[in-house]
Amino acid sequence: MKKPDDQPKHILVVEDHKDIALLVEKRLSKTFTVEIAFNGEEASDKLLANEYDLVILDLSLPKKSGFDVLKELRKRSAFPPVLILSGLNAVDDKVKGLKLGADDYLAKPFDMKELLARIDALFRRVSNAGEVVKLDIADLEMDLVARKVQRAGKDIELSPKEFSLLEYLLRNKGKVVSRMQIAEEVWGHHFDAGTNFVDVYINYLRNSIDKAYDKKLIHTVYGQGFVLKDE
Repeated sequence: MKKPDDQPKHILVVEDHKDIALLVEKRLSKTFTVEIAFNGEEASDKLLANEYDLVILDLSLPKKSGFDVLKELRKRSAFPPVLILSGLNAVDDKVKGLKLGADDYLAKPFDMKELLARIDALFRRVSNAGEVVKLDIADLEMDLVARKVQRAGKDIELSPKEFSLLEYLLRNKGKVVSRMQIAEEVWGHHFDAGTNFVDVYINYLRNSIDKAYDKKLIHTVYGQGFVLKDE
């Protein structure tokens, strides 16, 4: 639920290292209302009891891992956005976190200015999502309020990140978008040419919305990126 513009955003910081948690809380408290959870069980309890506008989540937590916290949250809702802040910075850990429904991933050690920029980008995306109610192309429809996707009248189940990727492609239908543009707009960070997470999610999305249909909507433009178009 969108808060009035004059009401501070409510952020949950889930971090078991007390010095890091307090440092983040001190800086964010200048602009936002901030709560801290120091372990996974406490985080899950707070997420059940309260509404937050953003969760900043470590993965290596006592009592319950950040992966499990994220998985439980996304089973209930695609909101709030989750920014993973973790020392687990291997590509497999990033892909797993994003696949489970995280909206962004920032590795430790981190720069506070970059963290603030990532937070601002996530809030902008959430705010902009309310501009229209439905998006469509050919026989594919997306309801942004109900967060449902249908093709030819059949419901399609998407992960939160697949939903965000499809939303971005629908908002730019007919336009070729690069891997860098997708990474920055959907994940909120710069594209690393040494990783293929954009291609991985494009394939996930193709399997969901194109594989069972003769007419394909997602097209690769070699050397440039991808385009969602009705041909």
